[in-house]
Amino acid sequence: MLQIQNLTVYHKQDGKTLLESFSFALHKGDRAVIIGEEGNGKSTLLKLIADPALTEDYVEYTGQIVKNGLKLGYLAQELSLKEKRQSIYTFCSSAEGFFALTPRELHKIAVQFGFSEELFYSDRQVGTLSGGEKVKLQMARILMNDPDILLLDEPSNDIDLQTLEWMEGFMLQCQLPILYVSHDELLIERTANVIIHIEQVRRKTVPRHTVARIPYQEYIERRFSALAHQTQMARKEKAEYDKQMEKFRQIQSKVEHRQNTISRQDPHGGKMLKKKMQSVKSMGKRFERQKEEMTQLPDVEEVILARFPEEISVPAGKVILDASWPALGVGDRVLAENISLKVTGAQKICIIGQNGVGKTTLLRQIALQLLPRKDIHAAYMPQSYEDLLEQDKTPIQFLAQHGDKHSVTQARTFLGSMKYTPYEMEHRVDELSGGQRAKLLFLKMILDGCNVLILDEPTRNFSPLSNPVIREVLRSFGGTIISISHDRKYIREVCDTVYCLTAQGLTQVHDI
Repeated sequence: MLQIQNLTVYHKQDGKTLLESFSFALHKGDRAVIIGEEGNGKSTLLKLIADPALTEDYVEYTGQIVKNGLKLGYLAQELSLKEKRQSIYTFCSSAEGFFALTPRELHKIAVQFGFSEELFYSDRQVGTLSGGEKVKLQMARILMNDPDILLLDEPSNDIDLQTLEWMEGFMLQCQLPILYVSHDELLIERTANVIIHIEQVRRKTVPRHTVARIPYQEYIERRFSALAHQTQMARKEKAEYDKQMEKFRQIQSKVEHRQNTISRQDPHGGKMLKKKMQSVKSMGKRFERQKEEMTQLPDVEEVILARFPEEISVPAGKVILDASWPALGVGDRVLAENISLKVTGAQKICIIGQNGVGKTTLLRQIALQLLPRKDIHAAYMPQSYEDLLEQDKTPIQFLAQHGDKHSVTQARTFLGSMKYTPYEMEHRVDELSGGQRAKLLFLKMILDGCNVLILDEPTRNFSPLSNPVIREVLRSFGGTIISISHDRKYIREVCDTVYCLTAQGLTQVHDI
């Protein structure tokens, strides 16, 4: 059993406490999900449990992580550059248990992920695999070590719908305890039986956590119900208190007026008023105590995302894209053929398909066509944020690229509106969470007034609590969206047209 005892985690650079006095035990049969807003330390907590060396550059901690000799299988959110450059064989053979596996055992693992066992001996670079193939390869390498516990950071990232359904089944049938972070609400709803909610309240200055051994939907319903009840009680008590205070002020004013106007020839009346004023003061102190005991409005971490200006729109008949690609490939490999796509007006397009079929490659081709256009203002959000974000820059430097006073002030205002603290505004991009970096890209699109968005997995790094807000913002966007996603709620709630990319081209899908 994995035990965490009285764990407190501090961020070195800004002194922020990410987690305080956190205790938790992961039992057999647990599928515990860590939720919370971007930058609250979800991935940091997983890394700390897996290997404290992964976090020693930016956090310090007190407390104990008791592993009792357990073998932990850790799935990182992102592969390192070194790992991406390795051959698949080098990557897999770095697993301690790789050479101890029999061919039959290796075949069994390969089949679980839809691989041929020959892939494990391939000289192909890991970085040339699709996003979903990378996730599956990492999962396969983890199982080669026969772990006791799985620690999974965004296991649903970049995997296709078919593999996502496999992942749900794997997690439900897995006999190992699982502690994971995910943005995918449906995955969480269908798999999690323990909720660990990490928050930063009081303007992100005070950490708070909740552990609930109930399914996610029940947790959310209980939470909203409790918050609604607390809000109702707080407002009712405040209204009653305000009425009492108004009466109290009227009484106090009358007594003070009579004290100021009473004749000195009436000492008896003066004594009576003095007693009356003492009684009024006692009443005031009683009201002060009553105010301290009143139900307070809930102190919760708000989910906020800036919105695109309402005036952004695209004429209904305007042709945004009308293009064909005889073949789509990477290097000498042909991924798909006979692709054609026409997009007009404010359509919201989503492209789905199996991993490795070329969705991201197609979206890059679309971006190459649309970004230089002068009749539209297009923006591209890649799957790999490093393609657009310089890792050594701060959020302010990224948003206010000219560095003038006006743009810096504007950048600070927008970042502040999305709950970035002054310290986080000065962090390097590579110190930010995936969700915080995604917010930066969204903010840039908003500040630039873009009316065509080319989005590769737009919800992949946002928390399940943020994603409903992201979906609503994109659903109400007046421009055109061309996207790739495996987020089933995003597809159903935001997109009006869905295409499936196969080796034979694009086919419209009517039921997801």
